[in-house]
Amino acid sequence: MILTDNKERTRFLKFAVVGAFGAVIDFGVMNLLTHAANMKLVYAGTVSFLCAVISNFIWNRYWTYPESRSRHLLHQLGMFFLVNLAGIAIRVPILHFGEPPLLHVFEQSFGMGLNDAEFIAKNLTLAIAVGIVMLWNFFVNRYWTYNDVEES
Repeated sequence: MILTDNKERTRFLKFAVVGAFGAVIDFGVMNLLTHAANMKLVYAGTVSFLCAVISNFIWNRYWTYPESRSRHLLHQLGMFFLVNLAGIAIRVPILHFGEPPLLHVFEQSFGMGLNDAEFIAKNLTLAIAVGIVMLWNFFVNRYWTYNDVEES
């Protein structure tokens, strides 16, 4: 398995740190757009995802996989972006279908006001989507986008 090797485990941990930083960007932009601009979660989540993808690509190219520069920058960015397009195809249905039942649970079962219930439901839905898509992104990027990096 890939994560039994120390070098691969280190890469995975770096990928996770980059992903956590990307998640901060993702959550920050999503909250800004849904609360300040009153944008729907699906649209705000898409914009925030794109912001996080750009940040993650830069950090992964130069920190997680610094030896992976045999491909031209734009070619590798294109590959990374395609993996993330598939990731957004996984993410959007989770955001669209996941928020309403969570909103209902927090509003009805926990007796929260609409604003608090919306805030928690949106963030929990996004957290679930981020977790699922992170696993997809790591393995596909490792074996496709960064396949020019040798395993130990």
